[in-house]
Amino acid sequence: MAYSALKEKLIAAVTELEEDEVLKLAEKALREGMEPVELLKTINLGMHNVGKLYEEKTYFIADLIMAGIIFKGVLGLKGMQEVFYSKDQKKIGRVVLGTVAGDLHDIGKDIFRGFMEANNFEVIDVGVDVPKDVFVRKVRENKPDILGLSGILTYTVEAMKEVVDALMEAGIRDSVKVIVGGGHLTDATSRYIGADAYANDAFDGVKICLQWMQAAKRGEG
Repeated sequence: MAYSALKEKLIAAVTELEEDEVLKLAEKALREGMEPVELLKTINLGMHNVGKLYEEKTYFIADLIMAGIIFKGVLGLKGMQEVFYSKDQKKIGRVVLGTVAGDLHDIGKDIFRGFMEANNFEVIDVGVDVPKDVFVRKVRENKPDILGLSGILTYTVEAMKEVVDALMEAGIRDSVKVIVGGGHLTDATSRYIGADAYANDAFDGVKICLQWMQAAKRGEG
Protein backbone atom coordinates (compact mmCIF):
# COMPACT_ATOMS: atom_id res chain seq x y z
CA MET A 1 0.00 0.00 0.00
CA ALA A 2 1.32 3.46 -0.90
CA TYR A 3 1.37 6.01 1.85
CA SER A 4 3.15 8.82 0.00
CA ALA A 5 0.49 11.51 0.58
CA LEU A 6 0.12 10.59 4.24
CA LYS A 7 3.89 10.56 4.70
CA GLU A 8 4.20 14.03 3.16
CA LYS A 9 1.53 15.36 5.53
CA LEU A 10 3.27 13.75 8.50
CA ILE A 11 6.66 15.18 7.57
CA ALA A 12 5.14 18.65 7.13
CA ALA A 13 3.27 18.44 10.45
CA VAL A 14 6.43 17.38 12.32
CA THR A 15 8.45 20.13 10.61
CA GLU A 16 5.84 22.69 11.65
CA LEU A 17 5.69 21.21 15.19
CA GLU A 18 1.92 20.63 15.00
CA GLU A 19 1.62 18.10 17.80
CA ASP A 20 -2.11 17.34 17.52
CA GLU A 21 -1.91 16.96 13.74
CA VAL A 22 1.12 14.65 13.97
CA LEU A 23 -0.60 12.36 16.48
CA LYS A 24 -3.81 12.32 14.46
CA LEU A 25 -1.95 11.44 11.24
CA ALA A 26 0.22 8.86 13.03
CA GLU A 27 -2.86 7.10 14.41
CA LYS A 28 -4.40 7.15 10.92
CA ALA A 29 -1.21 5.64 9.47
CA LEU A 30 -1.21 2.82 12.01
CA ARG A 31 -4.92 2.14 11.43
CA GLU A 32 -4.30 1.91 7.70
CA GLY A 33 -1.54 -0.64 8.22
CA MET A 34 1.68 1.35 8.10
CA GLU A 35 4.43 -0.56 9.90
CA PRO A 36 5.55 1.16 13.12
CA VAL A 37 9.19 1.26 11.99
CA GLU A 38 8.11 2.87 8.70
CA LEU A 39 6.14 5.44 10.68
CA LEU A 40 9.21 6.20 12.80
CA LYS A 41 11.34 6.66 9.67
CA THR A 42 8.76 9.13 8.35
CA ILE A 43 8.69 11.06 11.63
CA ASN A 44 12.50 11.11 11.55
CA LEU A 45 12.45 12.89 8.17
CA GLY A 46 10.43 15.65 9.79
CA MET A 47 12.89 15.70 12.70
CA HIS A 48 15.69 16.23 10.18
CA ASN A 49 13.90 19.33 8.97
CA VAL A 50 13.51 20.57 12.55
CA GLY A 51 17.25 20.05 13.06
CA LYS A 52 18.08 22.03 9.92
CA LEU A 53 15.80 24.88 11.00
CA TYR A 54 17.56 24.88 14.37
CA GLU A 55 20.98 25.03 12.69
CA GLU A 56 19.74 27.91 10.55
CA LYS A 57 18.59 29.66 13.77
CA THR A 58 14.99 29.71 12.53
CA TYR A 59 14.07 27.36 15.37
CA PHE A 60 15.35 27.57 18.93
CA ILE A 61 15.90 25.26 21.91
CA ALA A 62 12.20 25.43 22.83
CA ASP A 63 11.35 24.14 19.35
CA LEU A 64 13.74 21.19 19.75
CA ILE A 65 12.08 20.39 23.06
CA MET A 66 8.67 20.51 21.36
CA ALA A 67 9.92 18.15 18.65
CA GLY A 68 11.05 15.74 21.37
CA ILE A 69 7.62 15.89 23.01
CA ILE A 70 5.98 15.10 19.67
CA PHE A 71 8.29 12.12 19.12
CA LYS A 72 7.52 10.76 22.58
CA GLY A 73 3.82 11.20 21.85
CA VAL A 74 4.11 9.07 18.72
CA LEU A 75 6.07 6.40 20.59
CA GLY A 76 3.33 6.36 23.21
CA LEU A 77 0.54 5.52 20.75
CA LYS A 78 -1.09 2.17 21.40
CA GLY A 79 -0.02 0.65 18.08
CA MET A 80 3.61 1.58 18.78
CA GLN A 81 3.60 0.34 22.38
CA GLU A 82 2.29 -3.07 21.37
CA VAL A 83 5.13 -3.58 18.90
CA PHE A 84 8.07 -2.02 20.72
CA TYR A 85 7.41 -3.09 24.27
CA SER A 86 6.27 -6.68 23.83
CA LYS A 87 7.94 -8.85 26.47
CA ASP A 88 7.83 -11.80 24.12
CA GLN A 89 10.38 -10.33 21.73
CA LYS A 90 13.90 -11.72 22.06
CA LYS A 91 16.40 -8.93 22.59
CA ILE A 92 19.36 -8.94 20.23
CA GLY A 93 21.63 -6.75 22.35
CA ARG A 94 21.88 -4.41 25.31
CA VAL A 95 22.65 -0.70 25.12
CA VAL A 96 23.42 1.89 27.79
CA LEU A 97 22.42 5.29 26.44
CA GLY A 98 22.62 8.86 27.70
CA THR A 99 23.28 12.50 26.90
CA VAL A 100 26.71 13.55 28.15
CA ALA A 101 27.52 16.07 30.89
CA GLY A 102 26.79 19.68 30.01
CA ASP A 103 23.91 18.90 27.63
CA LEU A 104 20.29 18.75 28.77
CA HIS A 105 18.81 17.81 25.39
CA ASP A 106 17.12 14.47 24.97
CA ILE A 107 15.61 14.69 21.46
CA GLY A 108 18.46 12.88 19.67
CA LYS A 109 18.76 10.33 22.45
CA ASP A 110 15.03 9.63 22.50
CA ILE A 111 14.80 9.21 18.72
CA PHE A 112 17.77 6.81 18.77
CA ARG A 113 16.22 4.92 21.68
CA GLY A 114 12.94 4.58 19.79
CA PHE A 115 14.66 3.13 16.75
CA MET A 116 16.82 0.80 18.86
CA GLU A 117 13.83 -0.56 20.76
CA ALA A 118 12.02 -0.98 17.44
CA ASN A 119 14.90 -3.24 16.41
CA ASN A 120 14.66 -5.37 19.58
CA PHE A 121 17.54 -3.85 21.55
CA GLU A 122 17.23 -3.58 25.31
CA VAL A 123 17.97 0.08 26.06
CA ILE A 124 19.03 1.32 29.50
CA ASP A 125 18.49 5.09 29.29
CA VAL A 126 20.48 6.95 31.96
CA GLY A 127 19.09 10.37 31.07
CA VAL A 128 20.69 13.73 30.27
CA ASP A 129 23.67 15.71 31.61
CA VAL A 130 25.23 12.40 32.71
CA PRO A 131 28.69 12.55 34.36
CA LYS A 132 31.43 10.23 33.10
CA ASP A 133 31.53 8.22 36.33
CA VAL A 134 27.84 7.35 35.96
CA PHE A 135 28.47 5.99 32.45
CA VAL A 136 31.36 3.90 33.80
CA ARG A 137 29.21 2.57 36.65
CA LYS A 138 26.30 1.73 34.33
CA VAL A 139 28.60 -0.10 31.92
CA ARG A 140 30.02 -2.10 34.84
CA GLU A 141 26.57 -2.89 36.25
CA ASN A 142 24.76 -3.74 33.01
CA LYS A 143 27.58 -5.17 30.83
CA PRO A 144 26.08 -3.74 27.62
CA ASP A 145 27.17 -4.61 24.11
CA ILE A 146 27.04 -0.93 23.15
CA LEU A 147 27.38 2.44 24.89
CA GLY A 148 25.60 5.31 23.16
CA LEU A 149 26.68 8.89 23.95
CA SER A 150 24.46 11.70 22.69
CA GLY A 151 25.16 15.42 22.46
CA ILE A 152 23.58 18.20 20.41
CA LEU A 153 25.97 20.97 21.44
CA THR A 154 29.39 21.19 19.81
CA TYR A 155 31.31 21.38 23.09
CA THR A 156 30.00 17.92 24.08
CA VAL A 157 32.91 16.45 22.09
CA GLU A 158 35.13 16.98 25.14
CA ALA A 159 32.58 15.37 27.48
CA MET A 160 32.32 12.37 25.15
CA LYS A 161 36.11 12.03 25.10
CA GLU A 162 36.17 12.15 28.91
CA VAL A 163 33.71 9.24 29.06
CA VAL A 164 35.83 7.10 26.73
CA ASP A 165 38.99 8.03 28.65
CA ALA A 166 37.24 7.07 31.92
CA LEU A 167 36.29 3.68 30.45
CA MET A 168 39.95 3.15 29.55
CA GLU A 169 41.10 4.14 33.05
CA ALA A 170 38.56 1.71 34.51
CA GLY A 171 39.91 -1.07 32.28
CA ILE A 172 36.56 -1.74 30.59
CA ARG A 173 36.90 0.13 27.29
CA ASP A 174 37.44 -3.07 25.32
CA SER A 175 34.28 -4.66 26.75
CA VAL A 176 31.88 -2.32 24.92
CA LYS A 177 31.40 -0.71 21.52
CA VAL A 178 31.01 3.07 21.76
CA ILE A 179 28.83 5.03 19.34
CA VAL A 180 28.51 8.82 19.61
CA GLY A 181 25.62 10.76 18.14
CA GLY A 182 25.07 14.39 17.21
CA GLY A 183 24.66 16.52 14.10
CA HIS A 184 28.03 18.23 14.63
CA LEU A 185 30.16 15.06 14.72
CA THR A 186 32.62 14.09 11.99
CA ASP A 187 35.17 11.34 11.31
CA ALA A 188 37.84 13.54 12.87
CA THR A 189 35.89 14.30 16.07
CA SER A 190 34.89 10.65 16.41
CA ARG A 191 38.54 9.60 16.22
CA TYR A 192 39.49 12.32 18.73
CA ILE A 193 36.81 11.07 21.14
CA GLY A 194 38.04 7.49 20.73
CA ALA A 195 34.63 6.16 19.68
CA ASP A 196 34.12 3.10 17.51
CA ALA A 197 31.60 4.94 15.32
CA TYR A 198 29.53 8.09 15.07
CA ALA A 199 26.19 8.98 13.53
CA ASN A 200 24.60 12.29 12.57
CA ASP A 201 21.25 10.57 12.20
CA ALA A 202 19.52 8.21 14.62
CA PHE A 203 18.54 5.68 11.97
CA ASP A 204 22.12 5.51 10.64
CA GLY A 205 23.26 4.86 14.20
CA VAL A 206 20.89 1.94 14.52
CA LYS A 207 22.20 0.43 11.27
CA ILE A 208 25.74 0.57 12.66
CA CYS A 209 24.63 -1.12 15.89
CA LEU A 210 22.81 -3.86 13.96
CA GLN A 211 25.98 -4.50 11.94
CA TRP A 212 27.98 -4.79 15.16
CA MET A 213 25.57 -7.33 16.60
CA GLN A 214 25.59 -9.35 13.37
CA ALA A 215 29.40 -9.36 13.35
CA ALA A 216 29.50 -10.45 17.01
CA LYS A 217 27.06 -13.25 16.28
CA ARG A 218 29.19 -14.46 13.37
CA GLY A 219 32.23 -14.32 15.63
CA GLU A 220 30.53 -16.52 18.20
CA GLY A 221 29.72 -19.03 15.52
